[in-house]
Amino acid sequence: MKADDNKKTEPWGDGGEKILVHGKGYEKIKLLGHGKGGYSYLVWDGETHCVLKWIHHEPCSYYQFGDKIQAEQTDYERLVKTGIRIPKMYAIDKEKEIILKEYIEGPTIYDLVLSDGMKEEYLVQIREMCKKVYAFGLNIDYFPTNFVVQKEKIYYVDYECNEYMEQWNFEKWGEKYWSKTREFMEYVENSG
Repeated sequence: MKADDNKKTEPWGDGGEKILVHGKGYEKIKLLGHGKGGYSYLVWDGETHCVLKWIHHEPCSYYQFGDKIQAEQTDYERLVKTGIRIPKMYAIDKEKEIILKEYIEGPTIYDLVLSDGMKEEYLVQIREMCKKVYAFGLNIDYFPTNFVVQKEKIYYVDYECNEYMEQWNFEKWGEKYWSKTREFMEYVENSG
């Protein structure tokens, strides 16, 4: 799907339940989420569950994008170098604007905050993650829907990263959404 074709709502086109990526078929299980850069679906290839991220070109008033699919690949490569826990990228199809990545099963930090299941050890882990990305001059998107807990370890499941700016670091911006703060509850109220 290209920028001038925003009418389709998912990469399966006319209601089909499988999509080919590099000649391999993937069955759609469910929509996992919709962010400013794309839609993420849980898919199945007959052997493994994966996440299929389909890049969209919907307008975003608070973020400017260039080439989204190339940015995903570049950001993934930068994050690998930091050593933080992220899902492996299995494939990228630049023409279809699709990324296949490892599925990290578990609740998001957002869900844990909402259900009062947040633990102090997750805050310790995100602060350790911050040290690693800050050392590379980066920020990641600290919003809690981008973090999944699997076996008591947090994973950053998005690939977005940007040059470090203090106002967007965890301590100044992200931490506001990692507990039931006014900002978190306003987001919950406005997103429902």
